[in-house]
Amino acid sequence: MSARFDDTPAEPLAPHEGAPLLQRAGGFLRLRLNRPAEHNRLDPADVDALLALFERLATDGTARALVITGTGDKTFSSGYTLQAIIDELDSRFERMLDALETLPFVTIASFNGSVYGGATDLALCCDIRIGTPGMKMFMPAARFGLHYYPGGLRRYVTRLGLPAATKLMLTGATIESDEMLRIGFLSETVAREALPARIDTCLDQIARTEPTVVAQMKRHMHALAQAGIPEQLNAAMAKASRESLESPELHRRLAGLFAERDGARDKRAQARGTQ
Repeated sequence: MSARFDDTPAEPLAPHEGAPLLQRAGGFLRLRLNRPAEHNRLDPADVDALLALFERLATDGTARALVITGTGDKTFSSGYTLQAIIDELDSRFERMLDALETLPFVTIASFNGSVYGGATDLALCCDIRIGTPGMKMFMPAARFGLHYYPGGLRRYVTRLGLPAATKLMLTGATIESDEMLRIGFLSETVAREALPARIDTCLDQIARTEPTVVAQMKRHMHALAQAGIPEQLNAAMAKASRESLESPELHRRLAGLFAERDGARDKRAQARGTQ
């Protein structure tokens, strides 16, 4: 954890249990995902709270940088909860990520652990991604039978390039920190014990920049990265994503995952009972 935030209170973004926590030190903010027992997953209420936060920060003009991390030392986040994919996967998750991506100041993903699913896209929305050796990532959408939404596909291709995006999206392969660094998913890696100091150094560097110029250059670089993506393609991707959400195959595969998870939980409970 960055020393800059040591003496600042952590306030939940919303009253529900497990809501993300926010700290503010001057113009610098740290957002901490807060469900460590569930790999810091995001549920729909978290998404609503994050969207409201990002929309507010986009216009209040006081923020210089936002650091996003997770609670604990194992997982940054496992993304959107599986049940919500079935019941509540509407446009909110993508709108929340688009709002994060377009914030007019520097955003940093500080990886306290591995990252999975939709949280990989959340990380790609950040301008800088700093990890540690031994962390892992994977994108399981194809395993579920889920056609990823347009913004996520765009970020994967424009941030990582087509070869890396193809491998991760179409195979669901797990990769580790060395490859994450090589393909550009990570901006850099540092030893776990050095991560807080590295974040502080980044924030010190940002503090010396001119905010208006940073906002303008960020907006223009994003526009350059998206140039040439026709609206017709976005519409086709959105249609394919909606159709996959309605497909029986997606629901069959997710039901199998739920059954597998519940079976593993029952086995652990039985093992504890025999000890």
